[in-house]
Amino acid sequence: MKLEFHHINFVSKDVDEMNKFYTNILGMDQVPLEKFPRSEKTAESGYNGKINFVTEGKIEMHLAERDVHVGFRNKQAINPVERGHIAFRTTDINKFISRLKAEGIPYSDYGTAFAKEWHQIFFHDPEGNVIEVHQKID
Repeated sequence: MKLEFHHINFVSKDVDEMNKFYTNILGMDQVPLEKFPRSEKTAESGYNGKINFVTEGKIEMHLAERDVHVGFRNKQAINPVERGHIAFRTTDINKFISRLKAEGIPYSDYGTAFAKEWHQIFFHDPEGNVIEVHQKID
């Protein structure tokens, strides 16, 4: 089970302004929205906030609309779009979950609620920063 750094998620009230800043000022490239198929939001699951994706060529930035109610709506303790998060990709999500359980680290398992092709879990580091680990689903 190898982890690799995948993306940084920043949340904002104005995603378009954030997108303009990262593309115009920092010269990052836009990642087409079609490359990130999203799951449908329901009353109990998902997230339908505005989101854009940019990259410098290696690592992505996800610029997402802040939603302080996502955790409640998805019946999860951790909200990944309240303050943002960093994300890692793994080749074995179940093995990583076993590691969290063995260490007594609580986590929220969103499954594919946000992304059709990713199984996502979220947990906190010792300072309360939100961390995502996900596995691409084939």
